[in-house]
Amino acid sequence: MAETIRTEVDARGVAHLWLARAEKHNALSAQMIAEITAEIGALGADRAVRVVVLAAEGASFCAGGDLRWMQAQIAATPAERAEGARQLAGMLQALDSCPKPVIGRVQGNAFGGGIGMMSVCDVAVGAAGARFGLTETRLGLTPATISPYVVARMGADRARRVFMSARLFGAEEARELNLLARVVAPDELDAAVEAEVLPYLSCAPGAVADAKALVRMLGPRIDTEVQEATIRALVARWESPEAAEGIAAFFDKRKPSWQR
Repeated sequence: MAETIRTEVDARGVAHLWLARAEKHNALSAQMIAEITAEIGALGADRAVRVVVLAAEGASFCAGGDLRWMQAQIAATPAERAEGARQLAGMLQALDSCPKPVIGRVQGNAFGGGIGMMSVCDVAVGAAGARFGLTETRLGLTPATISPYVVARMGADRARRVFMSARLFGAEEARELNLLARVVAPDELDAAVEAEVLPYLSCAPGAVADAKALVRMLGPRIDTEVQEATIRALVARWESPEAAEGIAAFFDKRKPSWQR
């Protein structure tokens, strides 16, 4: 039984996959990555499921990678680091390639890997007041395995505005960057998500799956070669002195050596 996520499926075949580490701001641990990958695979194969809503409990949508997990990757062997990066890349690929439409319900802040989670949704609706950021470079890391999906969603020109600087931005700018399709008041979020769900219930499920596959085929190339390149890039960063310094500084509650 999953411990870091929970799933609800209603009579219409609308599945809500909830990130359920609210006390950790839904940061992605190894266990959570594995559970999401398995669950999205099961939902994608379930003929009764028509739509998947990716949602989160608590104040945050997803704070990115769990820093204890990242710390473990720095201390791991090269083979273990590569496997950790591959599991993260596999989760993103599973979400991106799910044959069911995936609607993001973004009720709170999303950083790092949380931006990646938003980017693999077919459409994401966010609550006004939420904050966002690709914060990896503050820790001496890069948005590596999420990068193909983030750049595909934003476009390279818009991605350059926020991809390297770790600058935080609000929901309206997230909409301008194409991360969010709509921004609504928090008490209107469920109605806005339902408005995205309803049209699919009038569509042929097989046609929807085939149409989504066409979009993926005709969009930016995100294949095994690209994924492996991002895995190598993440592993290289985990092995860098900057990553060791950045994560140590976080846990020591001090500024890293490069911060001015």
